[in-house]
Amino acid sequence: MIAMSLPGHGVHSWPSFWLRDSCQCRECVHPETRQRLLDTFSLPLNIKPSAVRELADHVEIEWANDGHKSIYTFDWLRNHQFRLPSSEAFSNVTEGRFRADQAVVPNNPELYPTVDYDEVTSSDAGVRKWTSQIFRWGFSFVRDCPVTPEATQKLLERIAFIRPTHYGGFWDFTSDLKMKDTAYTSYGLGAHTDTTYFTDPAGLQMFHMLSHTGGDGGASLLVDGFEAARVLHSEDPESYEVLSTHLVNSHASGNDDVCIQPSCPFPILNHHPVTKELYQIRWNNDDRTARSDSTPSLIKQWYIAARKWSEILKRKEMERWIQLEPGTPLIFNNWRVLHGRAPFTGKRRMCGGYINHDDFMSRYLLLKNGRNEVLSRI
Repeated sequence: MIAMSLPGHGVHSWPSFWLRDSCQCRECVHPETRQRLLDTFSLPLNIKPSAVRELADHVEIEWANDGHKSIYTFDWLRNHQFRLPSSEAFSNVTEGRFRADQAVVPNNPELYPTVDYDEVTSSDAGVRKWTSQIFRWGFSFVRDCPVTPEATQKLLERIAFIRPTHYGGFWDFTSDLKMKDTAYTSYGLGAHTDTTYFTDPAGLQMFHMLSHTGGDGGASLLVDGFEAARVLHSEDPESYEVLSTHLVNSHASGNDDVCIQPSCPFPILNHHPVTKELYQIRWNNDDRTARSDSTPSLIKQWYIAARKWSEILKRKEMERWIQLEPGTPLIFNNWRVLHGRAPFTGKRRMCGGYINHDDFMSRYLLLKNGRNEVLSRI
């Protein structure tokens, strides 16, 4: 271990081998691709420094075994302090479960997060505002979007490339059952997340209603899944634990040439393995497969927990009903916000698409923090 003092943060220690392997110099990390050039396993396990010098804003280390000199900025060292979680931190199940920087979806439509189309399409500052709203609240509306598929696609691509699926890339559809999915009907849909049948569900989803003629209805439903999970944890921690551990499989099998299933089953509530934060909801009862991979008693526990979860999702205080209008696309975090729809009559034309979660987070973090700050945490 090598101990070094960080200004304002006291003395901390880092393993010698880890420090040498993590050297950020251009000999060890390609300056353009940011990929490793160093062969980790060519280093001796007992590598030690021959000299450690703490300077104004960085630390220099010369290594005895290979003579290499590494430079670590104080900022980089601060971002890479070893903070191994203790068992005590995990004994309180409420700690680390929910992200503090994500607020509850507001209940007043006048307070819903909104940006202007021109603001987003004309500047990265507008995209930064937009992605920050999506990250914090789980959704955002865009005002004054031209009522065309082309303008909507341009808007969505301001975040990242559109994810192609068996539905295609960018959608432009009506309730004609061209794709054999209830989304392509006029039925009402309960609160759910999309693409639970993918190993990696879609991260963001956008809807833009281009027209609705010859009928009415079809209001859109949003439910903050993280808030619903907080309520479940508070009222029934046993059911919360069941939905966090019992595995569920899903499928998409409507069209003759499609039978999509994830590589393995997942829980409804998914948590980060280290921080224990809830990061993803996977809930679509319509796409759930029949379970026969557990004992009858455990499956009964899951049904009881899922019934409680479903009841919470349907509470009036959880539901946000919105009538979508031409010119105002809605985008939301499919890993957090569940969506649904009231039944409708007439003909509706909708367009939209998916974006991968990782691509969204890349865009959000780079615009929020800047590339240098993001790279300093790698």
